[in-house]
This record gives sequence, structure tokens and C-alpha cells, in this order.
Amino acid sequence: MIDIHENITGSIINGEERNGEREELAVTNPYNGEVIGKIACATTEDVHDAIDTAQQTFVQIMKKMPAHERSAILRKAAERLEEQEGAFADILTLEAGKPINESRGEVIRAIQVLRFASEGAKSIYGEQIPMDSAIGGEHQIGITKRVPLGVVAAITPFNFPLNLALHKIAPAIAAGNTVVLKPAEKTPLSSMMLYHVLEEAGLPKGALNIVMGPGQQLVEPLVTHKDVKKVTFTGSGAVGWKIHEMAKKKKVTLELGSNAPNIIFEDGDLDIAVQSILQGGYTFAGQACVSAQRVYVHDSVYQAFTEKLVAAAEALKLGDPREESTELGPMITEEAAERAQSWIEEAVAQGAALLTGGHRKGAVLEPTIIGSTTPNMKVVCMEVFAPIVSVIPFSTEEEVVAYANDTDLGLHAGVFTRDINRAMRMADAIETGGVWINEVSVRRYDHMPYGGIKDSGIGKEGIKYAIEDMLDTKFVGIKLY
Repeated sequence: MIDIHENITGSIINGEERNGEREELAVTNPYNGEVIGKIACATTEDVHDAIDTAQQTFVQIMKKMPAHERSAILRKAAERLEEQEGAFADILTLEAGKPINESRGEVIRAIQVLRFASEGAKSIYGEQIPMDSAIGGEHQIGITKRVPLGVVAAITPFNFPLNLALHKIAPAIAAGNTVVLKPAEKTPLSSMMLYHVLEEAGLPKGALNIVMGPGQQLVEPLVTHKDVKKVTFTGSGAVGWKIHEMAKKKKVTLELGSNAPNIIFEDGDLDIAVQSILQGGYTFAGQACVSAQRVYVHDSVYQAFTEKLVAAAEALKLGDPREESTELGPMITEEAAERAQSWIEEAVAQGAALLTGGHRKGAVLEPTIIGSTTPNMKVVCMEVFAPIVSVIPFSTEEEVVAYANDTDLGLHAGVFTRDINRAMRMADAIETGGVWINEVSVRRYDHMPYGGIKDSGIGKEGIKYAIEDMLDTKFVGIKLY
């Protein structure tokens, strides 16, 4: 295990750390601003070296490695991560400001991701094609093989720095690819710890390379390199679609933003809905792309639901994320909290009602609930990425479907109702990549398909689906004599 406090952390290329004569960036605790480490920023030359190393390792080792060996590496990595669960949770809380209990939950999910990928490595199948279905195809055999792509470029965000990195690394390894990872510069230390876990588990040098530093400097040389065969990115829509343009003919998966609608019908269980929205709106200070941002509540239960939600939000304990009792910690930076607060103030100036919250101390923004909004307010129509929930009344099913779909975004939605017929109508009518019934939009399990439509991205994550997209299908035909 590395000591993240002791030295400057550099990029890892072919198993060697590079940290000399490079620009340095401090990694700070979002709660108190304390410097917890430093990174040495990679150069364009470092990026090219990382890709070259990944390509060589792919050709010489990974594409030839049998599935059972790839599976064993991932299984051992899960065991190592489980042994170091506490250390990983601590670093997630320090670098991301995530409450310690949420950090533990992220580590547990990351362990599951590795185990799902370990199983997936042994479940890559081709098929036999009935060649004689075509005239002239008699006495011929056709089969398909699933083959790895090569070098995968993975670009990850700050909000789930361990689990989202593994959602890209683990399926890539399972499929027999190599990876160049660029983690968010605000939360790079967990990625370095993860590298050592995979190394200890037997991953060959060069199969995973990490380049540290700001995306403005590193993304273009990473994405446009000829040897990169797939780009997988999680982050903002503005950056994601630029990456899509730069990637040109490469395979691309984009997991982008949203402003998730959650709908509470009159027959929904209000207590379950309140607790679900509380979690969905304020987990990790609302910094999740499927955060419960827009909450539509039927007129007949609007007042009762809103009163319950306000009381529950006001009862949340704010403070130091290292404390066991803390339920809501800081946003990633004070600037991010200032931006969110300005959106609240703008909405109020435009006629919205501030039902609770809205105040800020440093990077900690109170859990906020806003009523009397209009569709064009930023807190409704844009991704807020903060602990802000807008509660909006509706009258009819048709009306709320129109509200939910009135956006260029479409990742996840939640619907609360006891009526199975209505539930299935809503599942069909809401334009998102996923719809939860009697559950909040933020819910995600790591083996399910996960991805958005419209401006929320392209492609799917979830281990099985990511592995499939990190393989090519090769046809082999045999003519019998």
C-alpha cells in the first residue's frame, strides 16, 4: 500500500511512476481545504508512452491470456480490495468529501464489480451460424469468435472515483484489453491505490496505465491516438460530446448528465417515497447524474408529501464527512457550492419558493427544497448536481409524462405507484434509459444495464454490457470437401 501523504504521486506507465520535472497539483480535502496529497501532471509525451505501452502489452500478453487467468486476476483483486476496505473508504472520504458510510458503500460496490467481471471473463461466447440457410452454403461451417479490441481509454469523474474507474477497467480486463485511465484530477489517489491492488493480484505491467492531470491537457492526445480503439467516458455532457467528435471512428461509450424526474402518484406510499427521495436527492450532496432533481407530486398528496420531505431534509446531519453520524458533507469544491447557491437565488428571484435550505458554509450546502418553480428555471431544466430538489405538483398522468419528457436529457426516472398498469404505462412513456418503479432514480446495481438516451449519452455500462462493447465479433468460415 502506498503512502499517499508522503510523496508526490505521478502517472503509472508500464508499472513505473513518473513524477519528476512536471507541473504539480494539490489534492485537497473538500471539507476543510487541507492538502492531502499532490500529483505530478502527465505530459503529452507521457500519454503517448502510456498508449504505446498498453498496445505492446495487449499484443504480447493480454490478447493471448486465457479467460481463466483474466478471471483469476479480477477475483484476486476483489479479495485484495476487500482486505483493504477501510483504507479505501478513508481515502474516498478525504479526496471526495463523501460521508464515510457512503464511502464504505462505494468500496463494497467496487468489490462486486470485480467479482461480476471475474465471472464475465469466463462467459464470453461465440455462436455457430447455419450456413446452409443460404443457397450455396451447403457443406460449410460458420462460427463467430469474440475478440478484444486493444487499448481502451477510460476517463472518469470525481463523484465515484473508485467504482466508476472499475466499471471501465474491470470489463476491459475481463475482455482481454488493456487500459489507459485518466482519473479526475480532484480525486486521483483512490485510482493509484486501485492500481496497486490490481498489480498485487497479478495484472501484468502495462495492462493498466494511469495518466494524472487536468483533462484540458490530456484528453485530446489520449482520445485521438491511433492505437486507442475504444473511449469510455463518464462526466459532463459538454465534455462528453466533444470527446465523441474527437474520437471519430472509435467505439465510444458516454455516461453523461441528467435532471432525473421522480413521480409520486396519489396511490404511492408517501413514507417510502419521502425516504427514497431523501436518499436520491442528498446522497453525496446530490452529486450524482441520476440524483432526484425534479420531483413531481400529485396535487392530492402534494402538501403532505412536501411537509414530510422538508422535515426529513431538515433532520439530516451536516458536517465533517469523516464523522460516523454525518449524512451530508461538502460538495467537491467551494466554487461548485457557490454555483449551486447562485442557481437557488436565481430561482427565488424568478418567483420560486425556498421551502428549506439554501444556505452555505464553505463547500457545504444545506439540503435544499424548492417549490413554485417553472420549467425554464435552471434548477429544473439543467443538471443541478447539488443537494437541491424541486417539488412540482401535477394533476394527470398525461401532464406529468409531458413534464418528465420536456428535456434534452434522459438517464433514469423513478415512479411511485401501487397500480401495476399505470407503472407499466409510465415505464413505456418516460423517455429515459431506465425507469424504476417504487424506487428513486438514483438507484443503480452494478450488473444491470446503465446508460441514457438523448443528450445523456450513448452505450451501456453494467459489467455484462460493457464487456460486450469491449469486444469485436470475428467470423470464421470453413468449407468442407
